[in-house]
Amino acid sequence: MANTDGFVEHGNIKIHFEVYGKTGPTILLMPSWTLVHKRLWKLQVPYLSRHFRVVTYDGPGNGRSDRPRDSEPYSQENQIAYALAVLEATGTDKAVVVALSRAANWALELAAEHPDRVHGTVVIGPAIALPPHAARSTNLDITAAEPDLPASAVPLLGTDPPAHWTKYNWSYWLSHYEDFAWFFLGQCFPEPHSTKAIEDGVAWALDTTGEVLVAESRAPRPDEQTVRAWCARIDSPLLALHGTDDRISPPARSELLCELTGGELATIEGAGHIPLVRDPVRANLFIRRFAERFRVPSGHRSWPRWNSRPKRVLYLSSPIGLGHARRDLAIARQLRERRPGVRIDWLTQHPVTRMLADAGERIHPGSRLLRNESAHIEAESGEHDLHAFQALRTMDEVLTNNFMVFHDVVTEQQYDLVVGDEAWDVDHFLHENPELKRFAYAWLTDFVGFLPMPDDDERAALVAADYNAEMIERIARFPRLRDRAVFIGDPDDIVPSRFGPDLPSIRDWTEAHYDFAGQVTGFAPVDRAALGYRPGEPVCVVTVGGSGVGYDLLRRAVDAYPEAARRVPGLRMVVVTGPRIDPSAFPRHDGLELHGYLPDLHRHLAAADLAVVQGGLTTCMELTASNRPFIYVPLRHHFEQHFHVDHRLRRHNAGRRIDYDDLTPSSLAEAIAAEIGREVHYRPVPSDGADRAAALLADLL
Repeated sequence: MANTDGFVEHGNIKIHFEVYGKTGPTILLMPSWTLVHKRLWKLQVPYLSRHFRVVTYDGPGNGRSDRPRDSEPYSQENQIAYALAVLEATGTDKAVVVALSRAANWALELAAEHPDRVHGTVVIGPAIALPPHAARSTNLDITAAEPDLPASAVPLLGTDPPAHWTKYNWSYWLSHYEDFAWFFLGQCFPEPHSTKAIEDGVAWALDTTGEVLVAESRAPRPDEQTVRAWCARIDSPLLALHGTDDRISPPARSELLCELTGGELATIEGAGHIPLVRDPVRANLFIRRFAERFRVPSGHRSWPRWNSRPKRVLYLSSPIGLGHARRDLAIARQLRERRPGVRIDWLTQHPVTRMLADAGERIHPGSRLLRNESAHIEAESGEHDLHAFQALRTMDEVLTNNFMVFHDVVTEQQYDLVVGDEAWDVDHFLHENPELKRFAYAWLTDFVGFLPMPDDDERAALVAADYNAEMIERIARFPRLRDRAVFIGDPDDIVPSRFGPDLPSIRDWTEAHYDFAGQVTGFAPVDRAALGYRPGEPVCVVTVGGSGVGYDLLRRAVDAYPEAARRVPGLRMVVVTGPRIDPSAFPRHDGLELHGYLPDLHRHLAAADLAVVQGGLTTCMELTASNRPFIYVPLRHHFEQHFHVDHRLRRHNAGRRIDYDDLTPSSLAEAIAAEIGREVHYRPVPSDGADRAAALLADLL
C-alpha cells in the first residue's frame, strides 16, 4: 500500500501518483503506452520500495488519471510536464528515472533537458526513433509504423478479422479494441507460458478504450534527429535493458542508444518486450544495482570463514494450512537429532510464525516483510469455495515480493541449506534465475500436478496443463537445481492422472524425479484426561486449519450442534476457529466450546471420538495415523483436496467424505451421530516419515 497518493493537474488533466518507501534515492517508475497503467510495475514496487523511495503515476488515458479524447494532452511536451509536476508534488528533487517502451522518449528528454532532476536513467525495450526502423512481420517497429492504414486494410464487421499486424490501426482499435489488446499483448509476451502476463495486460488495457488509444496515437512523436540531440546532451549514467526476442522494438535500438550516450547495455536472452513482468527478478536486480550507485555508502559487512560457524538452515514453511508447519517442525526436530548444533531459521508468515514461536523456534526477522499468502487465499475464496489453482496464479504479486525478501535474506547471510515446503515462489524463481543459487536446496511437497476441476472451461484446463508443462521443462533444463526433491508420501499416494494432453503420467514422472519420505505424522499416545476430557464423554473436534477460508464449514457445524446433541447424549463439540477467524462470530450453546488458536490441536484430534475437518492432507493423515473416525468436506474447486487428498484417503480407506453441496445442519448432525466413536480399520501409516525426510536433508549438510 502506498505511503501517500494524490493528483497533480496540468492543462486541466488530472494525473494520479503514488509514493512508496521513505529512504534512499527516489526511483521514478514512469507510465508506458496508454494501453496499460502503473499496475504494470506491481512486481517491482514492493521490492524496490524496501530499499528506495519509489514514485509511480498513471499517464493520461488510463489508470486513475483523466482520459482525454483529443491528442494534445498526449504530446511529448505535456508528458514531460506531467513528470515534472509529479516530481514537484512528491517533493522529489532528483530521481532515478525508469521507463518502458514509449516512455523512453520522456525519460531521455528529462535526462537531456532537466539534468538537475535526474540521477540516471534506465530504459527497458525503448520504443524510440532510432534505427532500425523497418517493420517486419515478426518484429513491428511501433515508432515507424503508420497506425492509420487505408480503410481497405480493415475488413467490415462480419468478415474475417485482419491477420497479424494489420490490427495495428485506428479503425480496428475503434471496432475491435479487446481483440487488438489480446493480439498486441501476445506480441509483448512471446515467452512460453505467458498466459497470466497476457491476461493481466489485457485487463489493464480494458481500463481504457480504443478512442483514447486513437487520440494518444495522433500526438506527434519525437523524430530521430530529436532523439540523437537528446543523446548528445545526456551526461548522467544510462542503462538499457532489452529482451533479445522483443517483437515490438528491436534490440539493435538499445545498442545504438548506448553507443550515443555511453550507456550500459544489458540483454535478457529469450525475453520479450516487457521483461519487468515476465522476468521480474532480473529486472528488479538490474534496477536496484543501477540505483545503488546514487546512495551514500554506510556501514560494513563481514563474513565468517566456513569452519568458524555452525551449519545454518533456512526453512520455508507454507502458511496455507498449519499442517505444513506441524510436519516441518517434526522434520526440523529430527534434523537436529541427526546434525547436532545445526541452526535453523524460519522464514514464514502468520499464523505459522505464531505456532513456531510457541515451540521456541527462531523466526527470521525478514518474515515480517513477507506478503501474507493466507490473506490472498481468503480474498480469493467464496462460500466454502476456493479455486486453488486460480488463487495460485493470481498470487504472482505476492510470490514475487516474497522471493525478493528471500533473495535479500540469503544474500545478507550465508546458509548451507534452504528447505522449501511448497515454497512456490522460491522454487519458481530459482529455476528462472539459477545463477542466484548459492546453497544446497531441498524442495518438499505432498502433491505433484495441477488438475482442472470438472466444471472448468477449456481454457482453464489448457492453462493448468501449461503450468504443468512449464514445471516439467524447468526440471528438465535444470535437473540438479533441486539438490533433493522430497515427496511427503509414498508412490501409491500419487494420483493416477496425467499432467495434461501429450504430457507424462504424474506418477511415472514423480517417481523419476523425487525421493519418498512417507507420511510425516504419528504422535505419542494422548492422555484424554490431561486435555480435560472425561471418561466416556463423546468428543467431536471441528477444525478448518489456519486460514479464514473455513468459516462456512464451522458455521454449519455450530448450527448442527443442537440436533447432533439430541442424537448423541452428552456430546461435547470443540470448535477450533484458528488464528484468523474470530470465535465470537459464532452463536453459543451449552456443550459447545469455541476456541481460536490451539497450539496442541493435533493432540485434541488424536483424542477425539470424531473430527470434522476441511480436507487438508496433513490433518486428514494425522487422523488416519491415529485411527480416529473423521468427516472431511473438501473446499469446492480445490483441486488438491478433491483429487490428491481424496485419492490418498481412499487408498487408506480413511474418513467419510461429504461434499459441501450436500451438507446441511441436519445432514451433518446425522453424520456425526453415525460416525462418532465408530471403530475404524484404516491402512496403517508408518510413523517414521519425519526421520526419513530428515535423513534426506541431513545428507545435504
